[in-house]
Amino acid sequence: MTNKQQFTIDESFKKKRIDQVLANINDEASRNQVQSWIKDGYVKVNGSIVKNNYKCQLGDHLSWEIPEPKEMTIEPENIALDIRYEDEHLLVVNKPKGMVVHPAHGHESGTLVHALLYHCHDLSGINGVYRPGIVHRIDKDTSGLLVVAKHDQAHEKLSEQLSNKEIKRQYEALVHKPISHELGTIDAPIGRDPNDRQKMAIVNDGKEAVTHFSVIEKYENFTHVVCELETGRTHQIRVHFKYIEHPLVGDPKYGPRKTLDVQGQALHAKKLEFTHPITNESISVAAESPQIFRDTIEKIKLMT
Repeated sequence: MTNKQQFTIDESFKKKRIDQVLANINDEASRNQVQSWIKDGYVKVNGSIVKNNYKCQLGDHLSWEIPEPKEMTIEPENIALDIRYEDEHLLVVNKPKGMVVHPAHGHESGTLVHALLYHCHDLSGINGVYRPGIVHRIDKDTSGLLVVAKHDQAHEKLSEQLSNKEIKRQYEALVHKPISHELGTIDAPIGRDPNDRQKMAIVNDGKEAVTHFSVIEKYENFTHVVCELETGRTHQIRVHFKYIEHPLVGDPKYGPRKTLDVQGQALHAKKLEFTHPITNESISVAAESPQIFRDTIEKIKLMT
């Protein structure tokens, strides 16, 4: 055991579940991780082991020990990749819907990183052993384009372009309800949802987040849009469209329960434009949305 910690329940956490409290206190831990700590007896309230549904009382003394993380080894896996551009410095891959980008708790195999290590062996080490080469990420159920660095020099320069908003990232999305105007910009700061650590939300003290969008086509109950990210916050497009009351179709985290089944949010990273970090040439890569996305549009047209 390492990292012994303690906390006394105040008014802000009174009558909240112990797993919710600990997930809020430990920014780096997911609620699932916290629940496993409680289940395994690492957490005590007033000296006694409790269950995940224990409701904290004012003045309760919490003590816990975070267990040492298990060493994860990443073995290359022979998983087919849809590579849209590649040279000795970098590659651009079209990630399929349903694939996790890098290993994490609960996703120890079958990730994009496992496939990349099999494909090219050499990747930049800036993001550590679990995220080699990964310059930016997209969610598991978001499909589309990612740029991957093969060495640190390429990674550093690509990251600098991202920070300076010099990489153009275009997404295609399906959202609920017709949008009344053809063009729009959503400028609203995003941070961790104070009521649910597994979600992001629009919060006053969040980080700057700007999404530009234009309407491709409107339907009776849906809108097909293209978005450009000025910033790249976690779940940015999903949170922003929920904020303007047009949540993404199929979004299990931010969308309505009554929605179309598209196996997760209808969101696709369709185009990447950037300056090559070594040669300085302009690179533009595009990828058509997956079949399920296109099929859903055809179904919507038939419903209209």
